[in-house]
Amino acid sequence: MSKFLICGLGNIGDEYANTRHNIGFDVVDEVANNLGGLFTLDRLANVAHVKHKGKILVLIKPTTYMNLSGKALNYWLQQEKIEIKNTLVITDDIALPAGALRMKMKGGDGGHNGLKSIQETILSADYARLRFGVGNNFSKGKQSDYVLGKWTSEELKIINERIFVAAEMVKSFCTIGVQLTMTNFNNK
Repeated sequence: MSKFLICGLGNIGDEYANTRHNIGFDVVDEVANNLGGLFTLDRLANVAHVKHKGKILVLIKPTTYMNLSGKALNYWLQQEKIEIKNTLVITDDIALPAGALRMKMKGGDGGHNGLKSIQETILSADYARLRFGVGNNFSKGKQSDYVLGKWTSEELKIINERIFVAAEMVKSFCTIGVQLTMTNFNNK
């Protein structure tokens, strides 16, 4: 049975719940809810094991905080013996409008500290990522405040629906692969 590591990026703690930076956590929560998984605290992450169409999905929400996400991802890759090609990282992206979803096969860190940590730890950028747009409605020097800020009620009208679509993209990645998922979902 094929195994997949699905890593949602975010920060632990109530003060970070429902912030733009924690959208990766929100997406893996939706996948777990959809497939009947429960998270338990384990080494470096909250972890849930779920099954979907004959595949095992290991869902993780690192407890290392964003800047050390690579430590958790690397540990669970080794622990579960999952190939890098079966890894998907879900991250917020200020370069995309709020709610926009883009899956990529690989790429740079785009200035994102979580992706930077992963690439420095596993020494590779050859893993799939699902970029969840959070917009860039902030003034110069206020990026940190913006991504760590809560969604507005207007944004939430879009975001909750898009979290559901992102969860569908995760399941698609595990069943039909990154290329067909990109074709079926990107720019939609």
